[in-house]
Amino acid sequence: MTSRLEIRVRWVLLVVVGVANIIGSLVVLLFATFVVPDPPLDDRDYVHLVNAVAFFSYPVVAAPAALLSGLWLWRPVVTFVRDGGEPDRRQRRAVLLGPLRLTLLVGALWGVGALGWAALDMMLFTGRLAVKTGLTCLLGAGTTCTIVYLLSERLLRPAAALVLGAERPKRLRLPGVTTRVMLAWALGTAIPVFGLICVAIAALASPDINVTQLAITILGLGGAALLAGVCVIYMATRAIADPIKAVRSGMAQVERGDLGAEVDVYDASEVGQLQAGFNHMVAGLREIEWLRDLFGRHVGEEVADLALERGVVTLGGETREVAVLFVDLTGSTRLADTRSPDEVVGLLNRFFGVVVSAVAKHGGWINKFEGDAALAIFGAPTQVEDSAGGALGAARELAVRLRAEVPMLDAGIGVSAGPVVAGYIGAEERFEYTVIGDPVNEAARLSDLAKDEEGRVLASATVLELAHLAESDEWDLGRSVMLRGRSRPTRLGTPRRPARPVIPAPRAEPGTGRARFPRPLRRSRRLLFGALVLAKAAKSAKAAGQGSPEEPGGHSGGPAVSDSS
Repeated sequence: MTSRLEIRVRWVLLVVVGVANIIGSLVVLLFATFVVPDPPLDDRDYVHLVNAVAFFSYPVVAAPAALLSGLWLWRPVVTFVRDGGEPDRRQRRAVLLGPLRLTLLVGALWGVGALGWAALDMMLFTGRLAVKTGLTCLLGAGTTCTIVYLLSERLLRPAAALVLGAERPKRLRLPGVTTRVMLAWALGTAIPVFGLICVAIAALASPDINVTQLAITILGLGGAALLAGVCVIYMATRAIADPIKAVRSGMAQVERGDLGAEVDVYDASEVGQLQAGFNHMVAGLREIEWLRDLFGRHVGEEVADLALERGVVTLGGETREVAVLFVDLTGSTRLADTRSPDEVVGLLNRFFGVVVSAVAKHGGWINKFEGDAALAIFGAPTQVEDSAGGALGAARELAVRLRAEVPMLDAGIGVSAGPVVAGYIGAEERFEYTVIGDPVNEAARLSDLAKDEEGRVLASATVLELAHLAESDEWDLGRSVMLRGRSRPTRLGTPRRPARPVIPAPRAEPGTGRARFPRPLRRSRRLLFGALVLAKAAKSAKAAGQGSPEEPGGHSGGPAVSDSS
């Protein structure tokens, strides 16, 4: 790429400048010979001969001077594109100021030529002829300078993109949109119209100018205005429209969720500021998305969305009806003693991966990982229609998947439900979103007790009552036990048959590489099957020889992780 860019840069100096000067010279020659009328002269042929010699002799002197000066100005640019690497201050300024410096160099040489030509005619002939040659030469100078600037700026865009990609200059002002439009207006409108004004003044001052010559002059200047105006306006608008199109294309990518969109910055004016501003905006969006993703992985997507939605986080909470699932490994002490730390971490990650997947599939989220245990919440902070059914379904599926996918580990799973306080707990400097209440303690105690059960899953009667009939029918009520730390007995529920171990296929979240598991919608059947639920609960209670299941108490406290091994 660098070699191609080096050839492109050399073309700016050799081809563009050469072609632009040839076009400017042809404009001067045509206008001086055929378009602008001559003032009264004693020997017209002699005057034309002297001016032709002067016209063709000046490039012989000016071309080597332009070439040497251009090579000196262009040396840092060629060095940078040939060697690559980080540009220094001199190379950066040479690239960004290259079109302007080249234009000023060409304009200076044309200005010297115009003054010299006008002075020659002033000394040898008449002042009116000097005015004609001087103005005609300035017309060619304007044409040449405009073409040189617009084309060199376009050809230098790849080099400017490399420079601006490394570091954006802070104290460098270049011709921007206004300057480019004014250059186009000057060449396409102002210079030809000024020529027409000069011809009109000459016609008024010299009545001997015939109508045919005047018409030819007007047609020539008018045609030049139309042709030059179209070409120059096109180049000027392309210099502005191209970066805008690039930004629009990048915005379309962002709208499609592609935050990797980026445009090349090849202009140090306000056009380049637009390009750089877009890149900075997309970089900010990427950072925000990364932080949101990271925040969601740490505290859960539901909590992250809640915090971003509210904006201001205050300590405290609100009473919510939730379901709680607690899963705790068995024999974690022996596991740490018999395996290396890397193996233990690998097994725990596989274990928690299954837990997160199953919980997310049923509408819950992991509130916290506690060493070898995990606490899952259903119904806070996001309301879930059947939080109890979701927790029960997740527990059944989790028991099957853990045996199938992590057979070397064993775990107890407890499920409970009831009122809790859900909110931000801690201090202003450090806090977390969690739930506090009796269902959390009950689920932790049930997970400890479930380690001795065949299915490794236990649920309280309360959560079975709250679940929809489609899920509660998958469970049987059994004996009542007094759990450690509780004042009321808890009636135990066990699954009739294990859930089918279906692993959901994750779908990529737009704009990130993070996978999110779909949450199936659950249709409410409470009103339709309410009577059947009550009848079933009463029948089960009567069969067990006890009253209706105990309601959970209001005792609050965090989950106690079992230390069994």
